[in-house]
Order: sequence, then C-alpha cells, then structure tokens
Amino acid sequence: MQPRPIAFPDLAVVIPARNAAATLPATLASLGDAPRTVVVADCGSADGTAVVAAELGARVVPAPEGRGIQLAMGVAACAEPWVLLLHADTVLSPGWQNAVTAFAAAPDAARVAGYFRFRLDDDAKEARRLETAVAWRCRWLGLPYGDQGLLIHRGLLGRVGGVPEEPMMEDVALVRRLGRRRLRPIAAEAVTSAAKFRRDGYLRRSVRNVGLLSLWFLGVPPRVLVRLG
Repeated sequence: MQPRPIAFPDLAVVIPARNAAATLPATLASLGDAPRTVVVADCGSADGTAVVAAELGARVVPAPEGRGIQLAMGVAACAEPWVLLLHADTVLSPGWQNAVTAFAAAPDAARVAGYFRFRLDDDAKEARRLETAVAWRCRWLGLPYGDQGLLIHRGLLGRVGGVPEEPMMEDVALVRRLGRRRLRPIAAEAVTSAAKFRRDGYLRRSVRNVGLLSLWFLGVPPRVLVRLG
C-alpha cells in the first residue's frame, strides 16, 4: 500500500548546523508553518546556533560533528513519513509548498526523491554560470548536491540504507544509492549562500569541489577528504 500524498503535517525538515546562527533564521523563515517538525541537528556550535534554532521554534538535537551523522540523528529524532533534508544556509523560494505538494501527489512519489533547482544569492555572472553547470550535472549525471535539498519518503530512505553517516560527501553517497531513476526535480528553487564562493573565488572553489568529488569516486575516505578540504 502506497503512503498517501503528503499533507504538510506529514513533513519534517532536518537541518544539520555548525555555527549557522547568521544564516539559520532566513532558512527557518522560508519554511513558514508548513512542516509539522523542524529539527536542527547542531554539533556544538560556538555562535549560539542552538539558542537561535530553539527560539525560532525548531527542535534542537545535539549531534557529533559531520553532516552525515547530524542528518541521520535528525531523521531519527522525528517520526513524520516525509523528510526534507536541508542545509542551514539555504532558503526555499516562495511557493515551495505547492511544488512539494504537486511532487508528492504523483502516484510513484514514495518511490522517488526530489531536489530543488539550485540558485545562489549573488548577482555575479559567475553565479549564473555555476547554476547552469549544476543544472547540467543534475540532468545528465543525476548528481544533485545537499544544498539543493532532498525530499524523500522515510520508507525509501530506509530501503537505501538511510543517510550515510559520513563527515562529508554524504549527499553524493545518498543520491548514488538512489540512482538517477529515483531522482526527480521539484519545481521550486533552493537559494543558497554564495559566501564561500565570494570568499574563495568561483573558479577556485569550483575546482576544489570537483577535485574532492573526483577523489571520493576514486575511493578516498571522507574522513581524509575533510582534511584535504
């Protein structure tokens, strides 16, 4: 028996956070009152992230450092059948609720996972080029990243082994477990902070990311990649 189409009380949003007090309020505000539960899995942030999250109505779950284990613990802390994995510096565009409703109303919705269109909060032409590259990567390689969010039914998440409890590349590992045929775009945007690209330079940051991804595909353990990153 297939789970019924999503009603927003059936949705939990899980956000891994590390020193995200500056960006988290906008992320939580973009969610509105749609999800029943919002879990922030905080790894001992030093900037008051946990206090900010709690004051804004999120449930705070203490977790070890590492996005994979944080996400896994956040998912374990809620019971809703639908889970949206979301980064703490990502803001969902207005109307995302309707897009998610349409996605989840599909007959096979519980057998696929959804991701949002990638956007950066930067007007630079380099940002537009990167967005185009990400759209190509998603369409042809089936590799959306965690900063695009991932909407998935708990049953499907369990069947693919849950969120990989890795310190990084957990998003790539999860979508690889799902495979291209079980990934589908959601007709809304996830607008992510471009702060790291502005700080490091678009080219340098992009080359770094591609290099780390290549090493991951070659079998370098994520714990080593964290040190290299």
